[in-house]
Amino acid sequence: MTTHPLLEQAQLHGTPLIEGDRVTFVWKGATAPQLTSDFNGWGDDSAGAAQLQQIADGVWTYQTTLPADAYIEYVFTTDPDDEDKRVLDPFNRRQVSNGLNRNNNYFSMPSRSANLMVEFMSNTAQGSVTRHAIYHPFLLSGERRDIWLYQPPTDAPAPLLVVFDGKDYLRRANITQILANLMAMGRIKPVALALVDNARAHRYLEYNASDTVLAQITELVMPLAYNNLNLIDHDANPGSWAVLGASMGGLMALYAGLRLPHIFGKVICQSGAFQLDLTDHRPVIEQLVNVLPRPGLKVWQDVGTLEFLRDQNQRMNALLGSKGYDVTYREFNAGHNWTAWRDMLPAAFTTLFSA
Repeated sequence: MTTHPLLEQAQLHGTPLIEGDRVTFVWKGATAPQLTSDFNGWGDDSAGAAQLQQIADGVWTYQTTLPADAYIEYVFTTDPDDEDKRVLDPFNRRQVSNGLNRNNNYFSMPSRSANLMVEFMSNTAQGSVTRHAIYHPFLLSGERRDIWLYQPPTDAPAPLLVVFDGKDYLRRANITQILANLMAMGRIKPVALALVDNARAHRYLEYNASDTVLAQITELVMPLAYNNLNLIDHDANPGSWAVLGASMGGLMALYAGLRLPHIFGKVICQSGAFQLDLTDHRPVIEQLVNVLPRPGLKVWQDVGTLEFLRDQNQRMNALLGSKGYDVTYREFNAGHNWTAWRDMLPAAFTTLFSA
């Protein structure tokens, strides 16, 4: 029996097969699953999940074109509405956590540059990370929250960057290695971190423009950080600290900057979830930008060209610009995932913390 050439290539080189900007997915079997990915909204866009076409007995393919520097995550499925029906690509060994206790396959287009800042560099001072916990009977869901504090390798006081979804930024985004490398190269000034874990099942509630979270930061996280890190006094240096978050955490980061600009003068907002479409009311974050006297914030925004939050990030960027905010906006050719956010951190840090 003759094997189809595309199947031979898939078995030999792995999938997808990439030639220029054209990408070919290959499946072997009597029937084929559907394909959900960053590039089709994970089956939620108007076209739905991608349907593979049979090109020979037991051989199925799907072709599309993608930006030359795109990073893509995907998975096959026999039912896009059922997470238990996900099927990983047997011809692609590259897997990454999707942040929701599942794995996706992934690949990069040929022109995508590697993020060298996530790699350990020899003879580079690393700083230190310590784990702590905060407790409160009503400010915290579950009354306890884990915090990781990062002391940069310097004897001088440093500004604090408060990070929402801190455990994910620590483990999935390798944030401390990125900072250590940038500091060692002299590209940024030293920065300390307070990496605050999320509320897990209650994350959505906490990060939805919440004053309770602001109280967590000011009443619990900041005293802990002052006691364990060598920090610039934010009272003597208003706006010298920063805040970072992605998705709902990005919404919460911008909210923290708008509400507490005397503390957080720098905001890094990655794929901010600004428009939740839960009610007919205008989002409170939009109203704050419209009605507050413009604080002296420096804002970094980034968002993927292939993700569902792109339009609302463009709208928020336009609104911030119309109100005179100092905002830097970047788009990347990828979807809504930790790899893409990780790869944008060096540019965000060098923009806001340049030496």
